[in-house]
Amino acid sequence: MKTRAEAAVRRQPVNRRPAASTLRSSSRSRKGITRKLRQKRSRVNERPLPDLRSYWRAGRLAGNCSTIEADLVNQHALAAWHAYASDQPGLEQWEDAWQAGKAFMQGYARSSGYSPNLVPLSLRHTAAAVVCACNEERTLGQVLVQLKRLPLRDIVVVLNGTTDNSLERVLQQPGITLVYEPNRAGHDVGRALGAKMTDAETILFVDGDMVVPAEELAPFLFAVDRGEDVALNNLTSLLPPFAKQDEVSRIKAYLNHTLGRRELGSNSMTAVPHAVSRRMIETVKPASLAVPPKAQMLAIRHGLRVSAPSQVDVIRSNRLRPGNTGSNNDVARLILGDHLEALAAWLSSGGNDVQLRPLSRAEVAYRRNAR
Repeated sequence: MKTRAEAAVRRQPVNRRPAASTLRSSSRSRKGITRKLRQKRSRVNERPLPDLRSYWRAGRLAGNCSTIEADLVNQHALAAWHAYASDQPGLEQWEDAWQAGKAFMQGYARSSGYSPNLVPLSLRHTAAAVVCACNEERTLGQVLVQLKRLPLRDIVVVLNGTTDNSLERVLQQPGITLVYEPNRAGHDVGRALGAKMTDAETILFVDGDMVVPAEELAPFLFAVDRGEDVALNNLTSLLPPFAKQDEVSRIKAYLNHTLGRRELGSNSMTAVPHAVSRRMIETVKPASLAVPPKAQMLAIRHGLRVSAPSQVDVIRSNRLRPGNTGSNNDVARLILGDHLEALAAWLSSGGNDVQLRPLSRAEVAYRRNAR
């Protein structure tokens, strides 16, 4: 006969270890719940996308409004896009504005029968481009073709030290402002000269030896048009680790770090394409553009907005010349000297006490071991 105590003991549940299949099922269940929560949070944090159908319909209506001559398609489509986009909210981000513009042009092409050869870039302020070139007859014409696909008020070409047919290539292009200097002045001085030839609110700088598609140039114009003062070419992901970088990349990063902008890495105004605002030009003065690192230092020192919004791979497409190849070449020495000048100007102006503090032992060890 069972006693009450024995019955109570036997009724107690046995604490057995759950089977492996049960553990796996529970783990999968928890992972599934976590995944759903993450997806729900991401949906909450997502920005609402513009209604591309409305932009497509607006483009189709614009293409239907009148008979368009073939040689006026770009001009008419761009004017129609600006008129429509100026009243539309939600185009503050580049991706949103880009997708909306493409939808508009697709609708325009559907109704008009013409495909506009332009970049549907909605700018609120005037924009210009400055092209510096020396003996670039093979590429200069195509550079100008791409720039004309952008909504630019001015295109300034600065030819200096040219001995080939670059001048003839420019004269064949209508609507170009030409600055001709018979002697070799260099790209940096050319940018300073070109900046004085336009009063546009945004200025894009490119070189005559690199044909960059207009679609890749547009983000730099857009960034400055929406409030940035300096939009640099973001080359960070194209560079090797610090220990394997050359002296030019290292001194670019060192200058940014000294200025308190470590997140900029080696991104610099020495690389094209980049764009600047009229406010930046007036603050640092056009002459400072002749020494790009110094101009960048002055912009940061004055509290202007400097970012690297987009990437154009100019490392692989850079034209190799006798002066920019090999260790300790002429171009490398020039860039190093420009950065030293920028650092000297920063220090002579008082610099920043926080940035001038002595390095800790851990920081010294990190830099020594990173070699």
